[in-house]
Order: sequence, then C-alpha cells, then structure tokens
Amino acid sequence: MSDEQTRKVIDQFNQAFQQHDPGLLKDLLAENCRLENSGPAPDGSKHVGYDECLRFWSSIASNAQATFEVEEVWVAGERAVCRWTLRWGSGPKDFVRGVNVTRLENGLIAESFGYVKG
Repeated sequence: MSDEQTRKVIDQFNQAFQQHDPGLLKDLLAENCRLENSGPAPDGSKHVGYDECLRFWSSIASNAQATFEVEEVWVAGERAVCRWTLRWGSGPKDFVRGVNVTRLENGLIAESFGYVKG
C-alpha cells in the first residue's frame, strides 16, 4: 500500500470527526477492525469488529459540541500516526491532546490505538 493511499484513508477518517459526518467512516473499516480508546484509564476501552468500531467512532464523530483538530499526520506504507487535539468547550482545560496509531490492511483500517496526554 502506498503512502498516498494510506494518507487518503486517514484524511477521510479525520474528516468524519472534523465535519461531524459519521457516514464518512462506513467504507473505511475492515470487517475485523480493532480499536483501543484512550479512556477510561488505565487501559481504555477495546472494541472489535466492523459494527462495534463503527458504532463507537460514529458516536464521537456525531458530537457537534466537540472540535477535532488535526495537528500532524505521518504515513509510512500501511501505517499512520495522527497527532490531534479534541476540544469539548471553550474553557482553558476543556481539551485533550493525543495521538492515534493506525494500521491498514487492503486499504481499510484494521487497527487503531488512541493515546492521550494525561
């Protein structure tokens, strides 16, 4: 898989959260998709399978009160790292910074692990 192909998938994934459009996620996830969310501490929640991952990410993407800001994306073959900020209010402490470490298989997201600064 080329860096350009991976970047296209990651960009569409991020747009789902920036545009509050969970429909953008539907064609991006592998049937055996696996994600690990950053919370709750210490190990976060784990989600396995297309339906479960889609449901989890859709709930975040559809939250119009949150703002998802991409800081930087690195791509290497089928792997990507995205550094981001998630804001849920206007206060000075109403945000968290984090990264997603993602692996694609056959052009679809197979694994994504989220980590935050705590």
